[in-house]
Parts: sequence; C-alpha cells; structure tokens
Amino acid sequence: MVVTVSLVALFGLVLFFLLRSRSLGPGTAFIAAGFGFFLASTGAARPINQLAESLIQAATNL
Repeated sequence: MVVTVSLVALFGLVLFFLLRSRSLGPGTAFIAAGFGFFLASTGAARPINQLAESLIQAATNL
C-alpha cells in the first residue's frame, strides 16, 4: 500500500508538471495511464467512482 501511494504521488506530480509545461506526447500518455492505474489501487478509487457516477447522473437529468 505504501508503494502504491508513493507511485500515485510520483505519477501525479510528473503529470502535473508535464501538463503545466505543455509537454504533451506519448510519454505523457504513459504517465497518465500509470497514474490512473496506481490511483485505482488506492482508497481514493471508490470516492472517484462515486463522483463520476454522480456527475453522469446529474448530466443526464438536465
């Protein structure tokens, strides 16, 4: 669990700086995929899924 959380932090930080510097390319896609993969292994997965479901339901009810 500790390794997963640190990888999420590392990938998130790298992705943040790549997006901020507008250095988008294949490497950024790999970083984003790795960030999502490791984020799904943490305790944040359930709240993120619930938020996404709520936003989709709100959008379809408009």
